[in-house]
Amino acid sequence: MLSNTCAPVIALDGPTASGKGTVALRVAAVLGWHVLDSGAIYRLAALTVMNHDVVLTDLTRISDLAREMRIHFEQGRILLDGVDVTSSIRHENVGNLASELAKEPVLRQGLLERQRAFRTWPGLVADGRDMGTVVFPDAPLKIFLLADVDARAHRRYRQLVEKGESADYEIILADLKARDERDMNRLVAPLKPAEDAYVIDSSALTVEQTVERVLALWRQCPDSALL
Repeated sequence: MLSNTCAPVIALDGPTASGKGTVALRVAAVLGWHVLDSGAIYRLAALTVMNHDVVLTDLTRISDLAREMRIHFEQGRILLDGVDVTSSIRHENVGNLASELAKEPVLRQGLLERQRAFRTWPGLVADGRDMGTVVFPDAPLKIFLLADVDARAHRRYRQLVEKGESADYEIILADLKARDERDMNRLVAPLKPAEDAYVIDSSALTVEQTVERVLALWRQCPDSALL
């Protein structure tokens, strides 16, 4: 029997609000594969830090808490230590803290094996910022999903409004620009396309068009013929 480390991976990276989460879910649904939302794992770490009132300079404690998290993805829901936190981890303050924590090498190392454990048969669509460069560098297909920051801010604004939450477009835009700056310039695993990644700009594409482009690239991939 083949080991899980041989299971195929589509690594889908990109900046915040580029649509990669939605695309990853739909691609995985078509292929019948598993999904890894790595951003959710960092948000879960941020929520854990907030719940335990840990000071951000106590990196050892933060890393220990991250390793101890009991995470379960269940039919679109995310459970942390048995509690449904699907909505709460999407709050902007949690996302901003997750971006801050993601700069810390000790935390990234602590979460690396947890992310790789999601690689199981029949395959995995992994959504994040360093899936193709660090977590799954041997993925047979790597995608870097772009969208200009204004388009991403409008998407995030619409998402919040549709959920009935208050939203300020200018604040969202400023937060995205700040998050992009942190993600692209951090010393460990900065946000950038893998050298062998296909870059897709989704600014003017629908979700369906973006999904089809990813699936078309997978069909052209030699590994797809082996399944």
